[in-house]
Amino acid sequence: MSPSFLSKCPYLHLGRLGGGVLQRAVGGNALPVLVGEDEGGDHPPPAPPAPAAVPPVGQLEGVHGAAAAEPLHREPREGDRRKGGLPRGLGRGAGGVTDERSCSAAEHLDQLLQRHPGADSDITARCLSLAHTLLSPESKALGLPDFPVDNLSYAIAILDHFPGVDPSRLVQRLYPFPAFLAQESFKSVEDVLSTFSFSSFLRGNTCAGLNEVEGVHVKEDSANTAEVVLKVEGRKATAQVTSGNSWGSAPPPFVSTPYHHEVLTDLLQSHSVADLCIIGPRGCGKSAVVAKMAHMLGYQAEPVLVYQDMTSRDLVQQRVTSPSGDTAWQFSPLVTAALEGKMAILDGIHRLHHGTLAVLHRLVHDRELQLYDGSRLLHAGRYDALKTKNNLTDEDMLAKGLQRIHPAFRIVALAEPPWRLTSQETNNLIEKLVGECDASVEQLISLASQLSVSTDPAMRSLAESLSLRQIIRIAKRFRAYPNFDLNTAVYKACLARFLPPLAKQALDVTLESRGITKMKAGESGKRVCEVQDGVLRIGDTHAQVYTPDNATKIPDTLFFDINQHVAVLENMLQDWLLGDHLLLVGNQGVGKNKLADRFLYLLSRPREYIQLHRDTTVQSLTIQPVVREGRIQYEDSPLVVAVKTGRVLVVDEADKAPTHVTCVLKTLVENGEMLLSDGRRIVPSAHPLAASQDANIIISHPDFRMIVLANRPGFPFLGNDFFGSLGDLFSCHAIDNPSVESEMALLRSYGPDVPEEIMRHLVGAFGELRDLADQALIQYPYSTREIVNIIKHLQIVMGSYAFEPEYEVDEQVLAEPEAFPDDGVAHVVRNVLDFDSWAGDAKETLVRVMHRHGIPIGTSPRNISLAKKIPLPAPTLAATWQVLAQRHTGKTGLVRLPIDASPIRYRRPTQVNVSHLEADAVQARSSVFTEQQSYWALPLYETALVTDVAVSPGGTQDSLDDTIHVTTVAPAALYSLVPKSSQPLKQILLHDLLPRYRSAYQPRLKVAQLRNGSVAVHEEVSNTLMMIDPDKGTVVGIQLSSIFEDAAETFMKKIGSGKQTYLRMSKDRADQGQLVLWEVGGGNVVFVDLVNEVVHSVNIPLALSSFHLVDSGHQWLAVDEDGGKWLLRGDDSEFVLHPVAQTPKDNGRHVTISSVAPHNLSDFILSSALKEQISAPSRLIAPQDALAAVAVGFPDLDASENELYVWERKGVSQSDLLPFCDPATITVTLKDCGQIIRYANEAPDDAFEYNQPPARNCFFLEVTDLVNRSVSYVPVPRASQASPYWAWAAAARTTPLVLAATSGQGVVSVDSSGVLRLWQTGSEGIERALVEWRKMIGEDSGELRLDVERYSGEDVTEPKHGKEDPDNEPHVGGNTWAGGTGGRDTAGLGGKGGPYRLDAGHDVHQVTQAEKDAVPEEVRRAAREMGQKAFKERLKQIKMSEYDASLYERFVKNVEPQIRALRGIINTLQAKGKERQWLRHRTSGELDDTKLIEGLAGERNIYRQRREEEPEVGAPQTHPKRLRVVVDVSGSMYRFNGHDGRLEREMEATLMVMEALEGFETKLKYDIYGHSGEECAVPLVESDSVPGNNKERLDVLKTMQAHAQFCLSGDHTLEAAMSAVKQVASEEADERFVILLSDANLERYGIRPSELAKALTAESSVNTYAIFIGSLGDQADRLTKALPAGHSFVCLDLKKIPQILQQIFTSAMIK
Repeated sequence: MSPSFLSKCPYLHLGRLGGGVLQRAVGGNALPVLVGEDEGGDHPPPAPPAPAAVPPVGQLEGVHGAAAAEPLHREPREGDRRKGGLPRGLGRGAGGVTDERSCSAAEHLDQLLQRHPGADSDITARCLSLAHTLLSPESKALGLPDFPVDNLSYAIAILDHFPGVDPSRLVQRLYPFPAFLAQESFKSVEDVLSTFSFSSFLRGNTCAGLNEVEGVHVKEDSANTAEVVLKVEGRKATAQVTSGNSWGSAPPPFVSTPYHHEVLTDLLQSHSVADLCIIGPRGCGKSAVVAKMAHMLGYQAEPVLVYQDMTSRDLVQQRVTSPSGDTAWQFSPLVTAALEGKMAILDGIHRLHHGTLAVLHRLVHDRELQLYDGSRLLHAGRYDALKTKNNLTDEDMLAKGLQRIHPAFRIVALAEPPWRLTSQETNNLIEKLVGECDASVEQLISLASQLSVSTDPAMRSLAESLSLRQIIRIAKRFRAYPNFDLNTAVYKACLARFLPPLAKQALDVTLESRGITKMKAGESGKRVCEVQDGVLRIGDTHAQVYTPDNATKIPDTLFFDINQHVAVLENMLQDWLLGDHLLLVGNQGVGKNKLADRFLYLLSRPREYIQLHRDTTVQSLTIQPVVREGRIQYEDSPLVVAVKTGRVLVVDEADKAPTHVTCVLKTLVENGEMLLSDGRRIVPSAHPLAASQDANIIISHPDFRMIVLANRPGFPFLGNDFFGSLGDLFSCHAIDNPSVESEMALLRSYGPDVPEEIMRHLVGAFGELRDLADQALIQYPYSTREIVNIIKHLQIVMGSYAFEPEYEVDEQVLAEPEAFPDDGVAHVVRNVLDFDSWAGDAKETLVRVMHRHGIPIGTSPRNISLAKKIPLPAPTLAATWQVLAQRHTGKTGLVRLPIDASPIRYRRPTQVNVSHLEADAVQARSSVFTEQQSYWALPLYETALVTDVAVSPGGTQDSLDDTIHVTTVAPAALYSLVPKSSQPLKQILLHDLLPRYRSAYQPRLKVAQLRNGSVAVHEEVSNTLMMIDPDKGTVVGIQLSSIFEDAAETFMKKIGSGKQTYLRMSKDRADQGQLVLWEVGGGNVVFVDLVNEVVHSVNIPLALSSFHLVDSGHQWLAVDEDGGKWLLRGDDSEFVLHPVAQTPKDNGRHVTISSVAPHNLSDFILSSALKEQISAPSRLIAPQDALAAVAVGFPDLDASENELYVWERKGVSQSDLLPFCDPATITVTLKDCGQIIRYANEAPDDAFEYNQPPARNCFFLEVTDLVNRSVSYVPVPRASQASPYWAWAAAARTTPLVLAATSGQGVVSVDSSGVLRLWQTGSEGIERALVEWRKMIGEDSGELRLDVERYSGEDVTEPKHGKEDPDNEPHVGGNTWAGGTGGRDTAGLGGKGGPYRLDAGHDVHQVTQAEKDAVPEEVRRAAREMGQKAFKERLKQIKMSEYDASLYERFVKNVEPQIRALRGIINTLQAKGKERQWLRHRTSGELDDTKLIEGLAGERNIYRQRREEEPEVGAPQTHPKRLRVVVDVSGSMYRFNGHDGRLEREMEATLMVMEALEGFETKLKYDIYGHSGEECAVPLVESDSVPGNNKERLDVLKTMQAHAQFCLSGDHTLEAAMSAVKQVASEEADERFVILLSDANLERYGIRPSELAKALTAESSVNTYAIFIGSLGDQADRLTKALPAGHSFVCLDLKKIPQILQQIFTSAMIK
């Protein structure tokens, strides 16, 4: 980071660093802020040290004795710490200075005025009064920390030196209450401040010219002294301060703004009297301002990066191994700085343990320090006095173990509470650093400011991600790449992809409210990624290729360029060109390593690689031990090698190493400096030390860069939050799994021989698994790595491996695909899923997802359930047809009909909105092979009714490539879906495009496919015809009649008179651009030629009942209402109507036609159907009252009689059609395979095996197959949710099922609820699909249980339970043992005649179904009675009636999926509470027995320490989490249950909690309490007696319902929340939760949202949330907006409860 990166860093300039610890809760951790006082002679006048600061000079032995008087390190004792975190005795002066606490206020005031005569006495008195007030018992009772009165003299000293300083600012430096108090306590302190006329110093923008550093001049006549000239509150002041000796070095880059001048002025004031501490958020520029101050004063800065488990010994001295193998003590940077007079910068002091801080006390108080090697550092004045008194030289003093602390030595500590620059100040800074801020950067600055003041911890954590460092980085990016997207920039900076759902949702809402939306993606063409003439081009970004010194270090990996990865590479290149280090964060297996290697390969950059792990130490990160000639030697780690040579360091698995280890990278990334564990130092070339010839100085190569790879924090990768610790130092990139298109492109590259359909199924399945992992419903987020490995395996099976494998593979395996002949897709996928299959809930979810996407894991190749084929009856010659040249009466000739031709009159095009909806496909052949391929539940309106379906062919023989169009009414709409495409379902609402008549008007929509993807929609009642392009959203109406005819027809319909005829659309030639509209009950026929844009009208003197195309030209079969048939032939000028004579044969009859196949049947189909070789033109006819009919010779052979053969229907008669129902919508003819498929409401008894029909709630597809001479009935599930407007549907004459033909001998059906199903009925298509299905399964598949079908040959007698086998041995056959298989009479599995099922866990031997069917009816009845008796006995055991059992089952069934999901979430909960544990790899503590050899070899980290630490991510809990569910059982729940079902929803939610938590009592301890108008705590479930069976759980639900029914009105929501929070807070637990379930009816009882918000946030240790499950209007939404963000939810759908609880648990983990 550039040192000029500075934000508003509220700072503590304390009179003394190191006296104690001020506590502030930040994320649950105590933030140390060092305070104390300085007594010594190392400050220049006019504040000379008190003489008593140096004790009387005595013998040198007295020095050692003094050291013994105060141990260097001891554990804190009881009473050491006062209120506010100040250890007793640590705020007092050293060496005889009077403790100000022991004297009166008047005496103290006199002392202060005597020491600092230039100070204003009134201000001094007010400061002293304030201090004593804050030390009073009353202040302590308010929870206010002590005021550091001992340091008051330093504030008065500043006032003495700089009279113009604002005293309020001085008080703020000593008592920075915003840093350690909660916001609700601010008021108490502000009141005290105002009492003594001090302001709270909550500053706004800084005024220019008030506080400035005008100059710093070195004092030549005084060593280590400089004169500073300051402007303080507009008044000029001069003072002498301590300085260093490194004058003349290059200044650090720094931008001075009025605020920075003010900061430096305050820093120099505090530096004139004491050490100091600067507090500011991460990335705000604390290091930059200290570097500027150090340079101004001639100091050489010595950074000391501290970390959480740093020991006191690490802070002072370290053990090192010499080249000879001896160990010795080495000074730490802190001690080196003390001896050489440097400025020690303790970066991150808030992380230090209080025990480690103790070592600093004497160094800060007395400038003395006892070292671990027995030597001692002394204050310069005391050292000189002892040296003079004893007449010793420096060598003599060193020999006695005494060394002199340089008088210029200073300590500056840096810590991190949250404060920021104001927006205007940030703008000014950005303009000076980057240039003029555009609107996007200003929006970003305003957003960061808003997040920083949020009361929500999650939002404040996002503000830390948008630090000033990040804002400057983003501003530079906008400057270099103006097309950069601000929404993307914020997402990158916050790593929003991996935020917990609550935090991400809050961020999205905030961005949307500010208008920061994601830019629409541009053209999705292939991005360029190439290297030409030494220039790398990725997309629109160019870079010069590097000239490497060692090409062998350049990574070269197998990589396929897909759009998503190339886009990531371009973003990486842009950040690289801006000079940033890169951080790639993502789940395992998403390609982070491949992207990094590919990036470096393209740039020709050599790399060094280091992989971190949980045992990585600071030492192993910087140096690595090797054994040479039996001795341990240390070599440079890859990190040091990369720094020296200018290579790129790739740090892999950065999240696995402890955070304190990776934190040592901070100074390296930020400033190019780093202190290695062996004492060497890395510095940039501009550093003052770079010019020295010191062997311990390593100059960082200017080409050095870092690319860090890390998994997302938390479960299941169990990594640390590297991004949270160091994320803003890097340019962050969230690496996600590729999109569907990109992943498909990647898989095609890896598996060119793997079928596309298999890839599509795998991509869909794994995409859903990743979504489930994001919702915590499964544990592992399956990545691209797994699916790529599957494709690689399948590629070996199905073809040759076309590229070099990334790992060693047997060449024979690659050359011989038959090495895995039986490995189907299901088998390969199981290899990936086997680990999770051990968990029951997870296994069920995985199998369900795989089945939904057509991957048949867990099934057998024998699981085939095709409809039974019933032989067709023999065809009968029913009649002959002959096309006559004249009427059969002979009285008149043919009827010649004139044609009225006119151009098409188009209406004005209308642009309509095309909505995109999600419709998930479910593959129906996952567990069993049936005719059904897949289905989609279309997201229709609740009132919608399906009226028609049409199919636009996709150009292949695969029905998945077709486009399926569905029309509905109520509302009128068109839906379009391409099954194979990843594009969403398209919806176009049409109700505004239809005319409006009287209220009884009920539209009937028909749809037909046109060319080029358009469709024609015809509304029969109003005769409205429209052409719609679903892709473009354009609608063009076609006017079919004149304006006067339209007006007359409209008038007649409005008054309800006239003959009710209407035009019906025929779709037979729609795909050729020709539509036919014929009048039902009339004779008008309209031919609409969309190709030639002409309309032909003809009037037939008939009352038509049906009208059918019989060839590809103009030949139509017209049927009148009397059953007469006519052949209409013609051209563009004239039509001729030919009568068709029907002559019935023996026992023959007339045939009522539903539909006619418009094309000629092939000779093969005709011969197969009639069982004789025939070659003649023929037509396949679907009769309404028979299975099928064929007209041989019709209509081509019109000179002779044409034979009509009919296959009669037996057993079931076809239901009569509803009035206005078009038979063509429920009948499909497939001429290529000779099939007729139609909707049937029932099936004959012999249509199913063993006379066992399927479930009653089924329709059927009646498939009449003339080639195979069979008929079958394929069951179709009825609409799962019948529309409540079904009565309207009957009146509207809609059918329960509509059908249409698809490509590849298939059929599509859509039921009334909008479930769209694809079917295969053609024999060839089914056979091909079955072969592929068996290949997908492979041989080794199915459950690990053997099912053996056997024939027992034994008779049944009577049902019984059977004997229990104590050894649980498997028993096959027989009728003795309970739990056997394949037997008879006893309880077991796979047998016959037993009373009920009993699973003993053995392989199942199954008797045949025929044997089961042969069981006598009396034995069946007895078995049933015994089973019912056993069931009732079980209910009796738990005192549960049969009604209770059915009631409970009804409740459970509604929430069963949610229970499984919630159990999965609870299973992943992690420990959060702190616990004492052993920390290994320490440099001090107890000797670790496991590291004795390392100790003998010279290793330093061989100790362990016992400390209280945060548990590792994923660690098991030592205490259960505590949960209280507070449910609303008030009268309003019962009263409004009929309105929205809120009470039933709450009861189901309660049952969900009880069922899901069963068995997790050791992990999560819960109870359930209710609240109502009578009580605030109605006990329903106590934590020590949770329900153990269904009866007890049902009793809880009954109690809830009864209480809500009979309680008094009123509301105790507020009291219930307060009581629950208070009770849960008092109990010991790993983590505490209170979840309040309620309706939102609080306004009625005068409960304000602010009161509920206060109750929800009363205890910081309790995570409290409100879930509103009932609402009148928008009550719940308004209440949620008024409550604290992330603490309330609206849930009117119980399916969301598990996700809400998952959000609650994960969000609590990051607080």
